[in-house]
Amino acid sequence: MAVEALDALRPMPGGSYADGTIGGGGHAEKILDASSPTGWLFGCDRDGAAVEAAEKRLERFVGRFEIRRANFSEMAGWIPAGSCDGVILDLGVSSPQLDLAGRGFSFQSEGPLDMRMDGGQSLKAADLVNNSSAEELARIFWEFGGERESRRFARAIVHDRSRTKFETTTQLAGLIERISPRGGKKTHPATKIFQALRIAVNDEIGSLKSGLEAAFRILKPGGRLAVITFHSLEDRVVKEFGREKSRDYTFSGDVDVPELRQPRTPEMKWVTRKAITPGEAELKENPRSRSAQLRVLEKI
Repeated sequence: MAVEALDALRPMPGGSYADGTIGGGGHAEKILDASSPTGWLFGCDRDGAAVEAAEKRLERFVGRFEIRRANFSEMAGWIPAGSCDGVILDLGVSSPQLDLAGRGFSFQSEGPLDMRMDGGQSLKAADLVNNSSAEELARIFWEFGGERESRRFARAIVHDRSRTKFETTTQLAGLIERISPRGGKKTHPATKIFQALRIAVNDEIGSLKSGLEAAFRILKPGGRLAVITFHSLEDRVVKEFGREKSRDYTFSGDVDVPELRQPRTPEMKWVTRKAITPGEAELKENPRSRSAQLRVLEKI
């Protein structure tokens, strides 16, 4: 999706851009290349290791970027309002995070039940698993993972933790697989549970809602916002944000009653009404991109 996202942003020489999820610096490097020789990039990431990797990768562009260890929801606090020609948000967990067992994001190998994108944060996945009530765990599994067996899994966790606290990824994944055997299915039964815990630990939906508003504030008129999502919950948030910003009317209260609508000038417009998805070549090269969706908005 990197090529499509950059095409949508249209980086130009001398432009100013923001990468709110800089990761290892892949998108940032291409933006700085395309905006040479004087283009500028603001970048941030919650993950300290990602910030270090990005700074190293972008060394040849020294003097043309500023990278901070921060949540993209905070961008408007340090990036000047109306200063950016484009903003990119590549959501979800990165491959380096998944591949490092010590980060606790994956059930493929044993690691601590952690899942923090920001290692300085106190709340870990183990805290939720070991201390939340069965009702709260079920809510997390259903709301953030869409897990149909949320209540059953939550009860099983509460039962088992009364004897032994959950400390590792394989310990939790093993419990889920034991009570819901894989039976030849491609997807591991713990997939949605791990997704839900990761989203809850990192407040990803709250950060996304705040981050979209922050991106809007730092964009110039005509500037574009490109967002890559990896699951339906994220995508719904982006679509709702786009619908609200692109409406030519407003209404009071929680219910849109046509008779009570008040006209207004839209603040953004869709560049792509339909989500852009990976092509066959990208799927072969990067199977993890199979669920990616790119949506693009332009500030009016």
